Formats: sequence, C-alpha cells, structure tokens
Amino acid sequence: MSQRPLILASASPARLRLLRDAGFSPEAVVSGVDEDQGYTSPWQHVQDLAAAKARAVAKACRRPEALVIGCDSMLMIDGEVQGKAASATEVVERWQKMRGRVGVLLTGHCLVDVGTGRDVQEVADTVVRFGTPTDDELKAYAETDEALSVAGPFTIDGRSAAFVESIEGDASNVVGLSLPLFRRMLAQLDVEMTSLWTW
Repeated sequence: MSQRPLILASASPARLRLLRDAGFSPEAVVSGVDEDQGYTSPWQHVQDLAAAKARAVAKACRRPEALVIGCDSMLMIDGEVQGKAASATEVVERWQKMRGRVGVLLTGHCLVDVGTGRDVQEVADTVVRFGTPTDDELKAYAETDEALSVAGPFTIDGRSAAFVESIEGDASNVVGLSLPLFRRMLAQLDVEMTSLWTW
C-alpha cells in the first residue's frame, strides 16, 4: 500500500517546518477560514477553528486516502486571550505586559480522514514563562515579519525565542502542533504514525 498523503490545513511556516523536521512530507493547503470569530471559551474557540480549517480543506480534497490536520493557537495570560497582534505598536504593548509573567499556550487540533469523514479533536496546553526583554529589543522584534504572524506574539523557534525563559509541557505545541498529541490522534484513526514518515 502506498503512503497516505498528509495535508496541513495551515499557512504557518512553523507548523510546516515542524512536521518536515519530524519526518513527514505534508502538503500545505490554506483553508480560507475566517479566524476573527466571536467566542466564549478559549479552549472551545481554538478547537472550533482547528476543526473548521481541517474540515474545509478535507471537503475540497479529491484524495480519499488523505489525512488532513488543522490547528489553531492562542496565548492566555490571566484568562485574557492573546491572538495575533494587528500592528508593531500592539506587539510592543503586549510584550510589555507579558514580561516576567506566565502564560498558557493553547493549540486546538483536528485530524480528518478524508475517505471516511472520521475526525479526532483535542486541545493541548503548555505553560510559558516569559523573560524580560528591553523596550529596545521589543521595538526591534515588532518590526519583524514574525511578530505579526504568530499568536502571542512570540515563538520558541524564531527571533523571540531568547525572550522566553522556560516552558512546562510539550515544546512542539508552542510551535503550533503537538507532535505527541498528533501521534495519539493518528492512533485513534487506526493510522501508525511511522507509516507516514518519508525516507
């Protein structure tokens, strides 16, 4: 049997790189789902968006053997949600509030088997302890493309990695896709993770 195609329902270069570094060869397809939707629970919101992305891409897919993974991430500090910043000024303001504090990075996941329509959904969370970058460092970071493209806004695999003191939990979840959770979700759809590895 030939290897099943893996499709990432995301425009995130970090998620794509993460899967490639883990031995997969995913195809990235942007879902077009509107992420600016109202919500009540942050956990439910990231889960709903992940499911909407995965299902939109799966519905348009013409390969019944394909698997589609969709994700959505948000940072919470003191119960307040931090998605993507809208401007460089907002990046600086958020980081000034985040300095020296602890947040929780939530990532909703939805894995869809295109052929059967079955899906598995879960939310992963990781505790993030932020450092104390200077205002000048924050202003420099705010001018990068990265700062406006990630939740928080921060990364642990990019320019702001040095601003994060530590994490508690799964590091890949902070990048945008929990690899241990992905393995468990595949198992629930009776797919052996290693069968998707490329050699």
